[in-house]
Amino acid sequence: MVQSSKKIQVVPEPTIRRMPSYLAFAEGLLRKGQQFVSSTQIANYMNIDPTQVTKDLSYTAIVGKTRVGYEVKALVEVLSEFLGFTVMDNAFLVGAGSLGSALLHDSGLSHFGLNIVAAFDVNSSTIGKKINDIEVFHIDQFRDLSQEMNVIMGIITVPAENAQTVADLMVAWGIKAIWNFTPARIKVPDDIIVQNTTLYSNLAIIFNKLHNDRKETR
Repeated sequence: MVQSSKKIQVVPEPTIRRMPSYLAFAEGLLRKGQQFVSSTQIANYMNIDPTQVTKDLSYTAIVGKTRVGYEVKALVEVLSEFLGFTVMDNAFLVGAGSLGSALLHDSGLSHFGLNIVAAFDVNSSTIGKKINDIEVFHIDQFRDLSQEMNVIMGIITVPAENAQTVADLMVAWGIKAIWNFTPARIKVPDDIIVQNTTLYSNLAIIFNKLHNDRKETR
């Protein structure tokens, strides 16, 4: 038996974080009817070095042409597939409060391959209602519905003090990937994927820069 010596290429996280911006830029050019885009154009848009763009795109199947750059339509298709946006993944959301409701109303998530099929809460005034045509169930129904609908991704938008409890339940009920919108750093087994998105941290960065700029101008 011959074993392949080819190793799976690990894409650095900073590269993955930049790629949606590359895609958004390319989609804008496509709508304008532009056929080709250079790494320099992308770099200027991103305010980074062109060599970084070239290196990032080398992880994908896209190949640029000498003196003209990348074909815009092909770049959009390759990046969309590379980032997993062309495959629709179903998800459950726990916490149908203000932040959870905002995500449920964001129909644009489906453009990026995310389809929230149900929401869960413990608030009796919320349970049974529909938000953007997505029904809110009691958290006790999570397990049965996840098995019935074969959902393996969960979104946490509960108060921070409840995040670990919800994460534990998700893992116990078969969830394999968690998108955590709370400031809490949840602990899960190593085989569970967790992505933390903390709005308050980004707000703190904005305020820190804003207040420091004010101090410097005094």
